[in-house]
Amino acid sequence: MKVTMITGDGIGEEISQGAMDIINASGADIVWDVVRAGQTVYEETGTLIPDKVYKSLEQNKVALKAPMTTPIGKGFRSVNVTLRKKYDLYANIRPIQSIGAMETLFKKLDLVLFRENTEDLYAGIEEKISDDEMHSIKIITRKSSERIIRRAFEYAKEHNRASVTVVTKANIMKLSDGLFLDIAREIAAEFPTIEFKEVLVDNMAMQLVINPYQFDVVVTENLYGDILSDEMAGLIGGLGLVPGANVGDNMAIFEAVHGSAPDIAGKNLANPTAIILGGCMMLDYLLKLETYFSIRIPWYTKDLMHKINFNLLA
Repeated sequence: MKVTMITGDGIGEEISQGAMDIINASGADIVWDVVRAGQTVYEETGTLIPDKVYKSLEQNKVALKAPMTTPIGKGFRSVNVTLRKKYDLYANIRPIQSIGAMETLFKKLDLVLFRENTEDLYAGIEEKISDDEMHSIKIITRKSSERIIRRAFEYAKEHNRASVTVVTKANIMKLSDGLFLDIAREIAAEFPTIEFKEVLVDNMAMQLVINPYQFDVVVTENLYGDILSDEMAGLIGGLGLVPGANVGDNMAIFEAVHGSAPDIAGKNLANPTAIILGGCMMLDYLLKLETYFSIRIPWYTKDLMHKINFNLLA
């Protein structure tokens, strides 16, 4: 099976190599198509995302991506947003799961966040009214809301999850967030065995640090999901321990969700946990499409690391 590896910037090249080594050692029959994108490539070539990256993605349909930097102050949309929009990777899925002996306040935490990935304020629709007034337009549509909410409920049913919580600010944004909430209520009625919860985003931020165990699967809009996923990562030790998936109907890109950390690049300090776990999610995705591998690697599992005696906390 051929898979695209986008190596990224900063620590991206070193942790992506670590992830490839681990996955290769697992016995997975992967052929890596290694391509580069991000600020380093831009400085070398004047192109943030070379055509080679697009061609590789369109051929292979599955990718693992290391963190990369978007040049600041030069009018570039982030590489992540560009790829999500171009390929309609509408479902951003982030498992938040306690790992090993990490000294954190919350133990044995197991949450999954589903974040709509293509619209909301991140659609980037902005208008300059005058030098003193700028407008950003929030876009919420039925199509995009239905597919992310349904995906969250289907995941909960498939994995025997107890509840789905929808997060909005529908008490203030009655039309946009109101539509998202109305659609969630409609879909929830199709899944009577799954508890449905409605929480306002400000209350959700508070409840997560008081008692995150009251939640299971969470589904929300793009901006709220971006903020809440970082908060959730903090509950288990930080973004360095959290993988993510950007999934559409015809393509999926898996990743480490942390930044490129250029200050520690090349110093043998970077922790590859997040991108390795992103690779675990990728393998499970491939296994669900077809049996490509001689071993079974369960979704978001540490069995892969145990198999080759790899210590996540080393």
